[in-house]
Amino acid sequence: MKRKSALLVLALALTVPLVAQAQLLQPVQPLDRIVAVVNDGVVLQSELDAALTQVQRQFAQNPQALPPKPVLERQVLERLILMKLQEQRAEENGIRATDQEVDAAVQNIAQQNHLDLTQLRQSLAQQGVDYAAFRKQIAEQIMVQKLRDSVIRGAVQVSDSEVDNLINSPLFKAGEVNIAQILIAVPEGASPDEVNAAKAKADEVEKQIAGGMDFKAAAIRYSQAPNALDGGVVGWRRVDELAPALADLAIKMQPGQVTPPLRAPEGFYILKLEGKRAAPPVIVTEYHARDLLIRTSDLVSSAQAEQKILALRKDIVEHKADFAALARKDSQDDTTANDGGDMGWFTADHWGTVVGAALPKLKDGEVSQPLQVPEGWLLVQRLGMRQADRTMQVEREQARMAIGNRKAEEAYNNFLRDLRSSAYVRIMLPEAAAVAAPPQG
Repeated sequence: MKRKSALLVLALALTVPLVAQAQLLQPVQPLDRIVAVVNDGVVLQSELDAALTQVQRQFAQNPQALPPKPVLERQVLERLILMKLQEQRAEENGIRATDQEVDAAVQNIAQQNHLDLTQLRQSLAQQGVDYAAFRKQIAEQIMVQKLRDSVIRGAVQVSDSEVDNLINSPLFKAGEVNIAQILIAVPEGASPDEVNAAKAKADEVEKQIAGGMDFKAAAIRYSQAPNALDGGVVGWRRVDELAPALADLAIKMQPGQVTPPLRAPEGFYILKLEGKRAAPPVIVTEYHARDLLIRTSDLVSSAQAEQKILALRKDIVEHKADFAALARKDSQDDTTANDGGDMGWFTADHWGTVVGAALPKLKDGEVSQPLQVPEGWLLVQRLGMRQADRTMQVEREQARMAIGNRKAEEAYNNFLRDLRSSAYVRIMLPEAAAVAAPPQG
């Protein structure tokens, strides 16, 4: 059960990927101390304690990587403050999480941990987690994800010319890199003295790393990026997803190499290249098939459509009629009927999960049993299967996604910086308040 508990925490973190991860849930105690005022909301001592416990569990095998408690408390508190600000903005914008969305997310967490809902509740109880509080946090994470989507939706537009330029650039062929980062933040509109102070701190951090300090430990202790408590790990990224200046640098670096402080609009970055790898070719299984659809409607019930499709299948498998001829005559699939139901070559999921699940089980020439789809009842005849190199098509999709991801990350990081800098935040925890920590970005 200890292994399942650890997996449960990981699944919760991955189910709704956010810029700021929420704290480990604990029941709120009746007499709770306020540790931070965030606009018209608060962060409670119980929330901070629970989040600290989560970080300490993550580093249970390497506790020396954690900074002194006041520094760690401030890092964790900044994460909670940023999460609280996002929740507040989501509520202001009328963003909500429906019960159905929360139910689906909870079910997904249970499935990822190979549990049913009863077992999930039992596992949470063993961790001291109240189920109602667990659902509340899931709802908050969904709200924040929706907020992120709303922020980047209008800010991220990718043109065909941008895609063409990226595909033709050396960066696109550079593969993927695994990087970690430390950010020494510079406040917006900083004075020359503030910039110089940040540069001096970044130089000192670089010196400590060169002297043998573990990079992840340095990130936890000094970084002001949202992923500081993850050891600064960004993870595997396509080189072309990085900002151009960082991408050019990443190509030249070798695994294990650490950069000197690099100036960026938000501050000074120190990067470490954990690894690099070439992007593999994309080989996919494609199917050639044809279909015949009988739609349901106000006049045709599902049972009637099923009976008709059964009769058509019987004529086909008994060789009384040709599939293509019947498709031209009876199929109500407007996209394929005129071509005798020919669907062309496609990947299994292109025509939906029902068709995708049926095709691998068929032999060439074989006709499926009637398949129920949202539109009605369907027959599929598999005509062929092949392995196809889709590298060029996928590369174009990847280029568009890489540009979009880069723009989305920049847009949301700017949003978070503005959100944090314009907020009223009062730290009520003396030890954490004494530790300097500029707004994260």
